[in-house]
Amino acid sequence: MARYTGPVCRLCRREGEKLFLKGKRCFTEKCAIERREYPPGQHGGGRRRRRQSEYAVQLREKQKVKRIYGLGERQFRTLFEKAQRVPGVTGENLLVALETRLDNIVFRLGFAPSRKAARQLIRHRHVRVDDRTVDVPSFAVAPGAEVAVAPHARELPVVQEAIEDKKTRDQLSWLGSDFDKATGRMLERPTRADIPLAVEEQLIVELYNK
Repeated sequence: MARYTGPVCRLCRREGEKLFLKGKRCFTEKCAIERREYPPGQHGGGRRRRRQSEYAVQLREKQKVKRIYGLGERQFRTLFEKAQRVPGVTGENLLVALETRLDNIVFRLGFAPSRKAARQLIRHRHVRVDDRTVDVPSFAVAPGAEVAVAPHARELPVVQEAIEDKKTRDQLSWLGSDFDKATGRMLERPTRADIPLAVEEQLIVELYNK
């Protein structure tokens, strides 16, 4: 699957807001959108934001969510179609499915500075779910499951730095972490109110249902 490998700060500038793709750097004055709050490109600095059509607004919302979670179009569309088949509100089902992916759980627990870094830890077999090594970032974590950094990887600088940074920030109510052991648990299935994401998921539903 093709994946974006360019500078991620351009993605934040394109969407006009922070997507928190570079971990701790996003909270400092080094954040690109703090210094250049205009779209990337040769004419970005002088580009006036025109009134967007309904389709453009919906498209930008979809692109924003895709970029936050680091998914490609095909993978995102497949997840949306699965969310449609689950009872409940499709938009909320989609966000819950994204939040309960293993790469996002590792990031939310504070064992990686970003979702991209979390995917790398998982791919390198540094993450276990219920004492079983899992190397699939899209693995769906179930309520009650324990997610842990493998013992041989707990001293990695990227893990230690992420944990120290997470200790200064609030943990989500549906997750629990033991930073000393680099383990965590998904306490319950999150609801929309539990997901700290400033997006309008209904716009994505409307876009795909056109």
